[in-house]
Amino acid sequence: MQFGPPRRPRRVADLINPAGALLPAANVIMQLAAPGVGYGVLESPVDSGNVYQHPFKRARTTGTYLAAATIGTDADRQTIRRAVDRVHALVRSTESSPVSYHALDPKLQLWVAACLYRYYVDQHEFLYGPLDDEAADAIYADARRLGTTLQVREDMWPPDRAAFEGYWKRSLDELRIDPPVRRHLHGVASLVFLPLPLRLLGPLNLLATTGFLPPEFRAHMQLEWSARRQRDFERLLTALRIADRVIPREVWLFGYQLYLWDMRWRVRLGKPVV
Repeated sequence: MQFGPPRRPRRVADLINPAGALLPAANVIMQLAAPGVGYGVLESPVDSGNVYQHPFKRARTTGTYLAAATIGTDADRQTIRRAVDRVHALVRSTESSPVSYHALDPKLQLWVAACLYRYYVDQHEFLYGPLDDEAADAIYADARRLGTTLQVREDMWPPDRAAFEGYWKRSLDELRIDPPVRRHLHGVASLVFLPLPLRLLGPLNLLATTGFLPPEFRAHMQLEWSARRQRDFERLLTALRIADRVIPREVWLFGYQLYLWDMRWRVRLGKPVV
């Protein structure tokens, strides 16, 4: 069994650690800061994907997608793509929508995939600092599948990390979080959609979410930060590092494997995958 950070990470799944349990809300905020994504989620007619109505199903769908994209087979990725495409086909703007969008738009999916790539890299770098160039290049190449598992064409994924940084910086100018989307996201960060016992973790999750967010996204969310909250966040990071030293890495990968087994089992039984 292996404990602590990987010695030679080569794929995005190698970067999974306990920080991944507290990063999702921050990453969702980053994704939904693109207006087409934000309003697509807010106005979606697909109730089964609504985190406020079906939080555990929503988590299973996301986890299954990430597992298939990162450690799954080509057949797994084709399976989740077909299932998600059927749902995404229903998510499109109407005449009353503030912005025009369609969930099958490859440009919107490229932004979501870019945020997911940051999700994995952030897990490692918040705890252990920057990856070396060799590992970072290998992981970036592997991250392409976070987009190509859906509608993102191979040639749409920036060819290298420098090109990705250029794409990221250009995209920041197009982001905004309008009040309805902000309210939705604040509830996500505060865990208000969970049953009462789990909802008590809301303040901790909000602290983690705000700490993991880059400053420009904090500003979009109008989240306050202070020296005291930064110290609390740093204590939280210390606790996560300790947890990473005592929890085998295999535990995190086993969770992804469970998602794949569940998806394959559903396919065999003719049950919906998402």
